[in-house]
Amino acid sequence: MIGLDQALARRYDVALLDLDGVVYVGEEGVPGAPAGLAAARAAGMRLAFVTNNASRTPAQVVELLRRVGVPAEPAEVVTSSQAAAHYLADRLPAGAPVLVLGTTGLIEAVTERGLKPVFSADDEPAAVVQGFFPGMDWHMLAEGAIAIRRGVPWLATNLDATVPSPRGPLPGNGSLVAALRHATGVQPAATGKPDPAMHAESVERSGATHPIVVGDRLDTDIEGARRAGCDSLLVLSGVTMPAGLLAASPAHRPDYLGRDVSALLDRHPTARMVDGTACCGASRVRMEDGALLLDQLDAGEGDGLNPLRALAEAAWHVFDTGSVAPRVVASGAAAQSVLKELGLG
Repeated sequence: MIGLDQALARRYDVALLDLDGVVYVGEEGVPGAPAGLAAARAAGMRLAFVTNNASRTPAQVVELLRRVGVPAEPAEVVTSSQAAAHYLADRLPAGAPVLVLGTTGLIEAVTERGLKPVFSADDEPAAVVQGFFPGMDWHMLAEGAIAIRRGVPWLATNLDATVPSPRGPLPGNGSLVAALRHATGVQPAATGKPDPAMHAESVERSGATHPIVVGDRLDTDIEGARRAGCDSLLVLSGVTMPAGLLAASPAHRPDYLGRDVSALLDRHPTARMVDGTACCGASRVRMEDGALLLDQLDAGEGDGLNPLRALAEAAWHVFDTGSVAPRVVASGAAAQSVLKELGLG
């Protein structure tokens, strides 16, 4: 992981913030997110709220943000519905009918781009677009299947298998897309994260010149940032757990790590390999008997994540040299306590 000797909020002009798992989970705010984002704004950083969830309009997203204590305006919200509608508008004539498998957010986005939402395969749609909708039923999927089997192009707003909730991960748009894929044998195009179309939409709408992507998912937020050539901050307030971070492939490795969005106000130490030992601050991790040994710790420095940064650097080094996933072990009671806290021991 790269280091930075100043707060991220002063290095980057716009934070492209994922929402579910970063700012809120379901309809509950992530602890510390309102204060952290307010402090980032006070430091001069602009915020864009970027979500793969296609079910809400920007105004509805703003309403939820305000309920969890995060002031925002609709112009600061970028949804996968908007990216999908932009993609279609670039490829279809104005006023073309589009079969919408989704709800208000997707209908509004398609209309905003000058296309005509329709809801039956018999309306001769020029394309099918599918976005997350908890009320998706068999009849909607059936209309989509009929149109897709007739050869109509099919676009998904995103392919996330799950969405976070206070009760744990629930089926996301990718799971509903899988039903249609199974029924038709067709694979849709997709424009949500990690597709660069979503990043382009976010940059265009926010006017960012040097953005940083902030997210909780390696396979959407972090991969999307890498594919777009943008730096990224992984926060541990949502889906990704430390064990998942250690197993990340090169395309899924973040540049920075934080517990939550308050990490935008932090300086970030560099994690690096030195003579076969992964170092971050005073934390040290080395290979011993086929395991990653955490044998030196920071004394309560910073955000307490330097041991995890060093472990990730060591694990990635092992993977990149073609070795199998190593065990993680501790040297001493203090290191064992750290591994337990991280869910690694």
